[in-house]
Amino acid sequence: MDNRAEVRQFLTSRRAKIGPDAAGLPAGTGRRVAGLRRSEVAMLAGVSVEYYAKLERGAIGGASASVLDALATALQLDGTERAHLFDLARAADGIPTSGRSRRRTTTASVQRPSLSWVLNTITDGVAFVRDQHQDVVATNALGRAFYAPVIGDGGRTPNLARFQFLDPASREFYPDWDRFAEMCVSIMRAEAGRDPHDKGLQDLVGELSTRSHTFRTLWGAHDVRTHGTGTKRFQHPVVGEVTLAYEELAVTADPGSILMIYTAEPGSPSAERLRLLASWALEHDDSQV
Repeated sequence: MDNRAEVRQFLTSRRAKIGPDAAGLPAGTGRRVAGLRRSEVAMLAGVSVEYYAKLERGAIGGASASVLDALATALQLDGTERAHLFDLARAADGIPTSGRSRRRTTTASVQRPSLSWVLNTITDGVAFVRDQHQDVVATNALGRAFYAPVIGDGGRTPNLARFQFLDPASREFYPDWDRFAEMCVSIMRAEAGRDPHDKGLQDLVGELSTRSHTFRTLWGAHDVRTHGTGTKRFQHPVVGEVTLAYEELAVTADPGSILMIYTAEPGSPSAERLRLLASWALEHDDSQV
C-alpha cells in the first residue's frame, strides 16, 4: 500500500465531508468543492496553505504531533480517525506503533492451550479470536455453532471478510448486511493504517477488491473505525433472529488479534435462543478448538 496515496486520499476524503457551516465558516459564493477548501483547513489548523497542500499530497513524514493534532481538530476527526492519521504519519516516518518492525513477517496466531481454556470457560456467550486479517483463529463451543455459516465444513481458515463479501449466505446471516459491510471494511482500513506493509492484509484487500465491487467502493471511501462495543442482529439458521451485545478485548500476547464476546440481554428472547443453540451444539459439535 502506497503511504503517500493513503495519506492523500484520507485527508481529501475527510475534507470533503465537512462543509463551511459545520466548521463555523461563511459559505460564500462560487464554491467548487463540496467540503472545505485547502485554505480553510490550513487556517483552522494554524498552518500555511503551502504546508497543508504538501501534507495533503501525502508528504506527511516529519509532521509534528502538534500539527497532526491541529489537523485532526480542523477536520473534526473522531478518535479512530485521529489514531489512523497518526498511524499513517508513523508509517511515513518508518516508526512502528508497538516497537516491532513495520516490515515484519506475518505469521498465524499461536494456538496456545491457555487461549482455548479461556474461551471454553465462556459458556453462555459466543466467543472467538480473530486476527488482523479477519481470520477466525479460535472459538468456544457456542462460537463454533453460532458461526457455522462462516466456518463451513473446514478446509480454508474461516475469514470474516471473505464471508461478508464473497459468500451469498452472508446476506441471510447478517440482516443488516450493508452496515456489517461498512464496519468490516472500516476496521480493515484502520488495520492497514497501523501496518501498511502487512503482506497478508495487502493480499486480502487485493483479492476482495478484484472480486467485490461493494468492497472496492467501501475501501475507496477511506472510512476507519474500531469495533469496541455495541449490538448486532443476526439470523441464525438453527435458532432464528438474535440480537447480541458485543465487547472487543485485545489479545496482547498476539498483537493484532482480538477476542470478541457476544452476549444476549438476560431474560430476552435472544438469550433463550442462545441457550437453545448451546444445547444444540452439545449434541452436534464434537470438534476441538
